[in-house]
Amino acid sequence: MNVLNIEHVSKIFGDKKIFDDISYGIHDGDKIGIIGINGTGKSTLLKIIAGEEETDEGQVITQNGLRITYLPQMPDFPKGAIVQDYVADGKWQKDWSTQSEARNILNKLGITEHDALVEQLSGGQKKKVALARTLVNPSDVLILDEPTNHLDNEMVTWLEDYLNRFKGVVIMVTHDRYFLDKVTNKILEISHGKIYSYDANYSGFLELKAQREEMELASERKRQSVLRMELEWAKRGCRARSTKQRARLERLEALKNGKAPTQDLDVQMDSVETRMGKKTVELHHVSKHYGDKVILDDFDYIVLRNQRLGIIGPNGCGKSTLIRIIDGMVQPDSGEVELGETIKIGYFAQEVPDMDGNQRVIDYIRDVAEFIPTRDGRISASMMLERFLFDSAMQYTPVAKLSGGEKRRLYLLKVLMEAPNVLLLDEPSNDLDIPTLTILEDYLSSFSGIVITVSHDRYFLDDVVDRIFAFEGNGKLTQYEGGYTDYVEAKARRFGGDGSSAGAADKSGSGADGNGEEPKKATKKDWKQGQNRQEKLKFSYKEEREYATIDDDIAKLEEKIAKLENDMMANATNSVKLREIMADKEAAEQQLEEKMDRWVYLNDLAEKIEAQKNNG
Repeated sequence: MNVLNIEHVSKIFGDKKIFDDISYGIHDGDKIGIIGINGTGKSTLLKIIAGEEETDEGQVITQNGLRITYLPQMPDFPKGAIVQDYVADGKWQKDWSTQSEARNILNKLGITEHDALVEQLSGGQKKKVALARTLVNPSDVLILDEPTNHLDNEMVTWLEDYLNRFKGVVIMVTHDRYFLDKVTNKILEISHGKIYSYDANYSGFLELKAQREEMELASERKRQSVLRMELEWAKRGCRARSTKQRARLERLEALKNGKAPTQDLDVQMDSVETRMGKKTVELHHVSKHYGDKVILDDFDYIVLRNQRLGIIGPNGCGKSTLIRIIDGMVQPDSGEVELGETIKIGYFAQEVPDMDGNQRVIDYIRDVAEFIPTRDGRISASMMLERFLFDSAMQYTPVAKLSGGEKRRLYLLKVLMEAPNVLLLDEPSNDLDIPTLTILEDYLSSFSGIVITVSHDRYFLDDVVDRIFAFEGNGKLTQYEGGYTDYVEAKARRFGGDGSSAGAADKSGSGADGNGEEPKKATKKDWKQGQNRQEKLKFSYKEEREYATIDDDIAKLEEKIAKLENDMMANATNSVKLREIMADKEAAEQQLEEKMDRWVYLNDLAEKIEAQKNNG
């Protein structure tokens, strides 16, 4: 049953069109994930659906009595609010169990100080309190903006289970790809002011998006091929008096005015790392306490060259403290951290450092350098910004006008531009869009240096790290080989269980051929033989005959359609005859479409045959 309709919505911020006449219907039971690069309007769409943001055009129509609960990315709290009372006040209809429900959800999310003032909590704890207030309310539609930020892996798994059991509609923005796989049954992609719907989870979306883009490119190739044919016909001269010739001229104009599919741009990450000597990062018997709480207890480790380490554990266990100790921002109570003389650390903090909102984007980057060395040579700060999807107009925009995700992407660029050979990443996936995360993962795989990351993003850990250190109580770190899925399986073997991964999907596949045997891998020799054994292109006898007559066939069909259109006008009052003519016209148009597709194929083949002759 349809519960909510987005009807012809448009929205403009400044000179940027966020939404351009979008429409979409949401049905009962939909679990929708919204995807798009930072700045495309994901959070804006959530606000419009929740009634927190006005549209410039169009409207959102909801079913009568529909109850919507909204979790913003950056929640606001009333001054003096008590944690438990604030959560309980979020419930529509309070009863004797409300306070108990509030305490239960707070405990699930790791908030145990129920009587504390909200304003005294950390940013991550505040987001959890806001999430608890959202979940305590039995609404019909849950709208969640980055609900997994600041949640450790155990809490994320609990939230997955909660949302899978939730009977209403869920609409959310999240960068957690495993979370999207486990919870969603539909994906909405925002791109260049339009929305594209996919009836799938994240893995299915990747396949369907690739199919959509290939179909768009195929249609564009066909348009270009037909346009070339029509332009050649027009150059040879034509008589515009006949219906057939007029139809072809009109088609030529329509082809000229057609638009190629808009391609999403990718962030291009490139920099030159500082050369690393033999000595890297060494932690010798490091301990750290905060009052009675033990953060680190006699931790001893030497980081290997080019190693990728992931640090995981429950919130508040000391993950970020360990990163800051390595960076020198926090001093250990005992032990020491030794850095090699050539070590240059780049620290990407969990929260974006304070930025001067009046400073222009390009000046923020020029504070590092006017020119940046890359593998392809020196490039300007402006060109580097363009690689990170800040076009020339955005570069002269005040930083205050950027979205939260755009600010984080800008901050990431600044860190990479300093040419570090050790990257300390504290929750790098927070507020970064999925396309940027994918590019970052590819960049880190070829990064010539050390990567040490704190992350709750299971997909990111599986893709990037080769060793995990897990905080498992009393300041002790346990070492596990591999990524997050390997960690879950190894932990299950240690403590008993079936070794299944907590929500992590298998991205690589088994590699078996279905009979339990590994398929034979192609060798370099096989590849070279395949290259040398290039098949000679040629027309078959049937194709050659068809190629010689297909232009005339297309012209006859166009003539037939034009005649049928005239017959329709002449028989406008005869309903029986009109239906017959319309059926004939539809059949002729279908034949013309098939002939056009065939013409594109034959024309492309003819061009390839000609090129092969010229080359050899």
